[in-house]
Amino acid sequence: MTGERRERELVALKTIAETLNRSTDLQTMLQTVLEKLLSVTGLTTGWIFLVDEEPEYAHVADCQLPPALLRNAKQPMCEGSCWCLERFWDGRLQHAVNIINCKRLEDAVALKWGDTRNITHHATVPLAAGGELFGLLNVASPGKEHFSEDELTLLQSVAYQIGTAVKRIWLFEAQQKRADNYARLHEVSRSIWKVRDVRNLPKHVVQELGRLFDWSYIAYMVSSGGSLRLKAWWRDGEEHVANQRLTEDIERVCREVLRDGGTLRWDNAPIQLDDWPAAGAAVAVPLFLRGKGIGVLWVGSECKPRRRAFDDSDLEVLKAVAEHIGLAMESARLEQQKQELAVSEERNRLARDLHDSVNQKLFSLSLTAKGAIGVMREENPLLQESLEDIHRLSQEALREMRSLIWQLRPQGLEEGLATALKKYGSQLGLTVYTHVEGVHELPRRIEEALWRIGQEALNNVSKHAETEEVDVNLQIEPDEVTLEVRDQGKGFSPELDSSTAGRRWSLGINGMKERAELLGGSVWIESRSGAGTTVRAHVPVK
Repeated sequence: MTGERRERELVALKTIAETLNRSTDLQTMLQTVLEKLLSVTGLTTGWIFLVDEEPEYAHVADCQLPPALLRNAKQPMCEGSCWCLERFWDGRLQHAVNIINCKRLEDAVALKWGDTRNITHHATVPLAAGGELFGLLNVASPGKEHFSEDELTLLQSVAYQIGTAVKRIWLFEAQQKRADNYARLHEVSRSIWKVRDVRNLPKHVVQELGRLFDWSYIAYMVSSGGSLRLKAWWRDGEEHVANQRLTEDIERVCREVLRDGGTLRWDNAPIQLDDWPAAGAAVAVPLFLRGKGIGVLWVGSECKPRRRAFDDSDLEVLKAVAEHIGLAMESARLEQQKQELAVSEERNRLARDLHDSVNQKLFSLSLTAKGAIGVMREENPLLQESLEDIHRLSQEALREMRSLIWQLRPQGLEEGLATALKKYGSQLGLTVYTHVEGVHELPRRIEEALWRIGQEALNNVSKHAETEEVDVNLQIEPDEVTLEVRDQGKGFSPELDSSTAGRRWSLGINGMKERAELLGGSVWIESRSGAGTTVRAHVPVK
């Protein structure tokens, strides 16, 4: 090698090294370095592939490609395999080599894609750093069929510099991504804790993740009634709310995630959500509340050359989001319990006040009226009738006051809803037959709502049904509870009953329906004159 040529090569290496050290954008760096390499070596054409596991690769830079390889937006460079890639994948390409000929150029000639500029051969150099191979550098010139050892050595030196720079940029990008991810996580977690109604949490989570992260889709699955259902998802820039079943394959994987309690990551997902954007990579993260699996967060993303679609920082973010979801739901549950306790304490206070004041005064009034009737010294029908009315009305008011106190502070509800309704019916003079299916513990707000609905139904039986027997059936399932109060009394026709009792009965129906609807449930009433009445309340357990 002449001194002049050696000097020229050193200048080339220095120029390329300076370019590599200044660059932080991978695509721009590879394009710039390739152009400089061709300029200092006198070669005309070059291209760079970043290569993943077979058959994945990406064409990331090129310079002066012949027209035959530029057709259809460089389609010949982006599709199919070739001999240099095959050598890379089977481990035979460890250093710079002469490629006898180029399959892409041969295909261009055979298929008459256009001018190849008489380029038939190229040199191939693997891009590597730290013992890891991750790309190919190819260079060529018209009519050049062989590269000397000196030329290959120079190309090998440049390829090593490129490989080191690529690795540096990837590390920089990973650090930058981690910092960005944690900033986004902070924003997502803050928004999660602002959600007051946990029923809106699935929609809110997918909306925030979709807005802040560049993922193809986000799906929020919830465990309900022994199965998993898709509650909310984000894709194509929009969030959606649903309550649809999952395919058997997806549900099977989600159950595995919940059973094992760990996160699953696929670089090439074996299954995809039906009718969803194609996403080669996916992550499934379990959601837990007090140690119980309640759902799965499923996220998909497109694969990227030589880069995991979901790296460790992505997994850390998704795991943290899952933890925030569980903590937010637990916080909401505790807040709800706190509110229920405050309401219960206020009811107890009112019940005590009514018992100690109004109830005692009504009792005294009743005794006074009864005593006055007994000590009347002369016959006075008008006065006697008035005193008897006072005694009767005070007794009725006393009974209603005791009933009101019992409603405010139900004795025995801690023994169970069915037992409490049975005792309440007994106070009304009813014989209540109870039947209970299921042993799941009900949230206090649901138990109290059903208690009020059952009370109203029993009150109506006592006042209007003209029967002393009533059946109370309680069916408790993991995701729903049903309370049924059925009598065989005289029944009624709501649409025809315009009496005062009928209007009161209608108000009672509205009250029961409102209580159920506040919890996302419903009340169904069936009655016909002479055929009894059935009140059935359905409330979801959440």
